[in-house]
Amino acid sequence: MTELVVVFWHWWILAVFLLGIEILAPGFFFLWLSMAGVVVGTIVLILPSTSLEIQLFIFSILSIVSVLLWRKYGFQNISETDHPLLNQRGAQYIGRTFSLIEPIKNGRGKIKADDSIWTVLGEDSPIENQVEVTAVEGTLFKVKLVPKT
Repeated sequence: MTELVVVFWHWWILAVFLLGIEILAPGFFFLWLSMAGVVVGTIVLILPSTSLEIQLFIFSILSIVSVLLWRKYGFQNISETDHPLLNQRGAQYIGRTFSLIEPIKNGRGKIKADDSIWTVLGEDSPIENQVEVTAVEGTLFKVKLVPKT
């Protein structure tokens, strides 16, 4: 019976495979497993007589430690952004006032906000009134009438 021999490039192939999984399923989990594979591959390149058991042990320890360190670091150092609503387009309109382009009938109407037309929910109102966006539910804006001054 022949013994399984794992050389450095096997670990590097595993690292590339894990990195590919990370690209398809982002979340920084497989990235750290991939990095552990690169480190073990480099160790095996330097010390080719390292047994498979030792290689697997080093890979396991590095994987666990790197994931735990990332979890600790990642949750403590969440960076603030100057555009917190960048990917929440509807939420960017909360508090803004718009003119109706269709009257609100039976609780539904339409406004034009920047370059888009949005369906609004609110109390019935003629087309000449202004409304303020108070909340967003999916693609619907909840609005309240702005008193005429």
